[in-house]
Amino acid sequence: MPDDRTARWGRAGLRKLGVIVAGATLVGLSPATAMTADAATTTTTATTTTTAAADTDPRAGLGAGWLNAQQASSGLDLLAHKDKPDGFVQASNPGNLSYANSDMAFSGDYAFVGNFNGFNIYDVSTPANPVLTTSVVCPGGQGDMSVYGNLLFMSVEETRGRLDCGTQGASGTVNPDRFRGVRIFDVSDITKPVQVAAVQTCRGSHTHTLVTGKDDPDNVYVYVSGTAGVRSGAELAGCANTAATDPNTSLWRIEVIRVPLAAPQNAAVVNAPRLFADRETGAIDGLQNTPPTAQHPSGSSWSPRPVTNHCHDITAYPAIGLAAAACAGNGILLDISDPANPVRLDEVSDPNFAYWHSATLNNDGTKVVFTDEWGGGTGARCRPTDQPSWGANAIYDIVDGKLTFRSYYKLPVSQTNQENCVAHNGSLVPVPGRDIMVQAWYQGGISVFDFTDSANPHEIAYFDRGPVSATSLVTGGFWSGYYYNGHIYGSEIARGFDSFSLTPTQYLDQAEIDAAATATLDRFNAQHQPKLIWPAGFEVVRARYAQALRAGTMKKNTADNVKKFVDRAERFKDGPQKHAAVAQLRAVANQLDTSDAAQAALAQALRALADALD
Repeated sequence: MPDDRTARWGRAGLRKLGVIVAGATLVGLSPATAMTADAATTTTTATTTTTAAADTDPRAGLGAGWLNAQQASSGLDLLAHKDKPDGFVQASNPGNLSYANSDMAFSGDYAFVGNFNGFNIYDVSTPANPVLTTSVVCPGGQGDMSVYGNLLFMSVEETRGRLDCGTQGASGTVNPDRFRGVRIFDVSDITKPVQVAAVQTCRGSHTHTLVTGKDDPDNVYVYVSGTAGVRSGAELAGCANTAATDPNTSLWRIEVIRVPLAAPQNAAVVNAPRLFADRETGAIDGLQNTPPTAQHPSGSSWSPRPVTNHCHDITAYPAIGLAAAACAGNGILLDISDPANPVRLDEVSDPNFAYWHSATLNNDGTKVVFTDEWGGGTGARCRPTDQPSWGANAIYDIVDGKLTFRSYYKLPVSQTNQENCVAHNGSLVPVPGRDIMVQAWYQGGISVFDFTDSANPHEIAYFDRGPVSATSLVTGGFWSGYYYNGHIYGSEIARGFDSFSLTPTQYLDQAEIDAAATATLDRFNAQHQPKLIWPAGFEVVRARYAQALRAGTMKKNTADNVKKFVDRAERFKDGPQKHAAVAQLRAVANQLDTSDAAQAALAQALRALADALD
């Protein structure tokens, strides 16, 4: 990618029903990064970002505290906070990564919250009052979660992880009790998860991705992203920490596990695809092997160096047969139509990116948001002097199967030197007609931003707390911020679990919030991205109406008629005047100027509603 890109950015106590001792954990976060500011008041030079309005942002200068920090929000209402339960926190050192909360997954009424020391399951049937249902102690880090049916998957990377989830560790260079890979639990009884399989891998599992195939309903596949050192062949046969000239090296690949749904105990590695191979020569180290410069343009050494011998995170979108992979020094687009045999379609690099960390596709499959976790996630990188292209999101369009850069998005307010801050995990907010994402920024908080115009993303909501400590950098903040069935949930590294609701602002109408809540899911794994579908209904019509009003292209008398007839249809939908009301919906749809995109979408929603009512 060219070096002279223009950076763009936007405006501005638990009830425990059961504790199951099953194991232990520890693993590193990934890279960290920087900051940015209000598009109207920010100027960018080659080395600094100046924010004229920084002191006026409510997030600036928040008071510190572990469990009593000051808070600021806009467009997000904190409904509930639950402190981490006993066994998953060290009160004397809340930033201890051995007890860090990590990634989340959702199924039915439950949220599965990973931790480097195991996982916790919350009943979120009442989002304003999540209830801790089950805690499982099972050390090994990172503890990333995915769920499918009655199966729960958990990443294990650290050398202290044990097959039996024991807390005594697994000392020694070679230990037959050591486990590094992907655990599989049966959670048919949500209060008593039972480990049914533990698939060992050569580099452990830093993260993992579930992949399904329409032609293979009997199996689910797990793409394993291992970032740690390679195990010895003496501990796990077939592992080799050797150069790229060795065709059997455990580097420059991912591992694919096949899980038979009827017999998960038979899960096993079935492939180790060389996703980074040179297309012409076949060399397995065909992508980025050294940083483009000895140091980052900031003057600081990159950490880690972006050598593409692994992927950090892969997001699969099985409905369209694509996956986007963040792989150290490259962003990659994959064909996953055959889940066991992913194929690289395209790759990009960026000299502003220190470490390609994660990816999210939009619902149409036409865009990808890649994140850069510059600094490992443990450093203060959202400072006024940091460039808005460092530790940011890079937004790409997918054009003819190729990734085309459009812009950067960075958290639009600086953070203190006591706050680790960088782009991290997020998901789509399913507002019809718009590309909106909620995202965690560690101690930068949660930011919700619109990237419908991929060249001009902008923030529309946020929530932030002050630093864990006022005097030193204590690792904390949000690991993940995900939308699930009408609410946003946050996994907070040092503090616990949060639930939020979206509230209307000038950027987001209540009708759009209501419409988003109609795109319900039976389960959600951020790295197993579902196709979002909105049932025809009044919520979607009113959301499209709000968007047409915001576009400012609809004639006033037409807008008044739409509102009148939609309201009338809702009143009469169950009565004898229903057929007349339905006819009026179709008639008013015909009054709209369908050469205008916003009105065309509204007309389509009106007709779909009429068909559903008829």
